[in-house]
Amino acid sequence: MSTHDEKYNNAERAVNKTENSLENAADTAKNKVNEYADRARNYIDEQKRKNEEPTREGFFDNLKSNLSDAWEDTKDFADKAWETTKDTASDAWEKTKDAAEDVKAEVRKATN
Repeated sequence: MSTHDEKYNNAERAVNKTENSLENAADTAKNKVNEYADRARNYIDEQKRKNEEPTREGFFDNLKSNLSDAWEDTKDFADKAWETTKDTASDAWEKTKDAAEDVKAEVRKATN
């Protein structure tokens, strides 16, 4: 049975965990807002350098383009990782099968 102190400690840990989770969520949100604010400033500066009017639609198109490029890069890295892992796993499987056959042969030899 839990004592009063154990219940209090458990409740205090739960409160601390919740507080930490909320602080982490707030930090993540703040960082995302700052990241997109920086991107917006960069877009506006770029448009001004080109003597073009920055627009919300242009900013969103710019974001979409950057995300599309990032997705292509991620997809390329993931594809390379897949191929490398697949080949390594296939090689390991073949070596395991070969080792199993060797063990079986040794067992047969020893029992005959």
